[in-house]
Amino acid sequence: MISVSGKKWVHRKVNKNLLEKIKQDYNFSDILSNLIISRNFNQTELSSIDNNLNLNNVFIRNIDYQKSLEIITKSIKNEENICILGDYDVDGSAATSLFIRFFESIKHPFFFYIPDREKDGYGASKKLFKKLILKKPKLVIMLDCGSTSNEAIKFLNDNKIKSLIIDHHEIHKPFPKANSIINPKKDNGYIKYDYLCATTLTYFFLDQLSQKFKSKFKISNFLIYVLLATICDVMPLRKLNRLIAIKALKDFSIDQNIALNRLFILNNKKNKLNVDDLGFLIGPILNAGGRLGKSAFASELLSSDNLDVVNFKANELIKLNNKRKKIERLIFNEINFKKIENENKNIIIYYNYNIKEGLIGIIAARLKEYFNKPAIVITNSGNILKGSARSTEYYNIGRVIKNLFDKNIIKVGGGHNMAAGFTLKKNNLDKFKDFIFEDFSNKVPFDNHKLLYDAEVSSNAINKDFYYDIKKLEPFGSSNPNPIFLFKNLKVIKTNILNGNHLSVIFKSKSGFSIKSISFNSINNKVGNYLLNYKKTLNVLAEINENNWNNKKTLQLNIHDLII
Repeated sequence: MISVSGKKWVHRKVNKNLLEKIKQDYNFSDILSNLIISRNFNQTELSSIDNNLNLNNVFIRNIDYQKSLEIITKSIKNEENICILGDYDVDGSAATSLFIRFFESIKHPFFFYIPDREKDGYGASKKLFKKLILKKPKLVIMLDCGSTSNEAIKFLNDNKIKSLIIDHHEIHKPFPKANSIINPKKDNGYIKYDYLCATTLTYFFLDQLSQKFKSKFKISNFLIYVLLATICDVMPLRKLNRLIAIKALKDFSIDQNIALNRLFILNNKKNKLNVDDLGFLIGPILNAGGRLGKSAFASELLSSDNLDVVNFKANELIKLNNKRKKIERLIFNEINFKKIENENKNIIIYYNYNIKEGLIGIIAARLKEYFNKPAIVITNSGNILKGSARSTEYYNIGRVIKNLFDKNIIKVGGGHNMAAGFTLKKNNLDKFKDFIFEDFSNKVPFDNHKLLYDAEVSSNAINKDFYYDIKKLEPFGSSNPNPIFLFKNLKVIKTNILNGNHLSVIFKSKSGFSIKSISFNSINNKVGNYLLNYKKTLNVLAEINENNWNNKKTLQLNIHDLII
């Protein structure tokens, strides 16, 4: 089925024999069994649906962890000054905040630095370390960066400064000559955990380190930071990440954390913290500092228990995020979506020399969502170009960026399956495009452009029992998406524009059933135009969500697309 937005939607089919087996073995409903099979849940994930499972440290005997613990233990015992270098996104900021809290708990000398996108560039670099060694660190801990920083780490070695990397980005031989590297993608016996973000790897490391030094720092109180980083870095909410998510949400109360609580209060939020709050409210606010010149603010906020500091940082980050939204809206209004659609490329490469560096990642993410294709946004930065990429699950953009670096097409770059950043000489832009388009056509079958919905459902089936059955698969996120259902023959009876960008809609079925719905970011796109102007019945592709307003919970549809 081709939708009004030009996307191809296909029903996600499952094996009927397997469906019956799951229903009988676990006494699950038809729809729940269907969703479990389509997501290919393993035995542990199946057990997590109705049972509480323990969250164990899976890296207790890991060789890279043991080597890293040895290095940092010696450094602490010798009272050496330690530098923490974190990436400027939520993952890097959250991992940095955990180390800050640990070092403060044992009163060890340290300092931290989060690079400025425009002044310092991407990740750990020789240029940056020339500045940081003036503070005379004996050990540099790199968090969510460093896996491709061979030159920078050679500089540290030349200056007799030890280094430790905890990262999850693509890494290839020859590895940087750091004293130790924790990165599952090294394929050093724990590659099965290559879906973990840097904050998760840091959490399990500090769990062991805290026990070693009998620190008062209780790492388990900050499991919510691990989930926050996992969601914001678009890591799959599957396997170990699923157990982390379930435990973090179950055990966490917003009043336990002064920083997150302040962000909730300032945004008039009163509900129990959920995945959407982390991904769509807190994450963008924390990322705003890194995007608009205040890269350290997120780490400072997440690592502080001082009410004055927290209040100031939270307010400033919210202001920056509001500014980011306005700039983003202006940029989006300038994009010729019709031209991009007509070009019909497998990957969107959008070059605009006016876009602020800190915003190219979020613009790439929006283009990816809009077209359901990998998207790369490039802007000018002095005499070079800087780019940010966001990909889909079927195309590993981190691998591509590493290959581009190896072929000297880009100057520097790094990333993981879903996101990457790079710098590029202007005269290499055409080579860059040619390489990307050819690589994609060789690696990805065209059929992957299709979108899948889980089932066709009667609007009369939208009730609390049905919704709570689906919720057993929560938390939803990357690789475990919120189920999308097809609802046929609905008619728009009322619309209302929200914040100039979203549409509130009331649908009515032929049987007289009506339901409130919302279509995000749909003003001036095809879905929004049909909702506002089409008078006949529509087939609606949507999620079922719970809307909590004034302590009253009601079900609503979150509209993805329309078919006529």
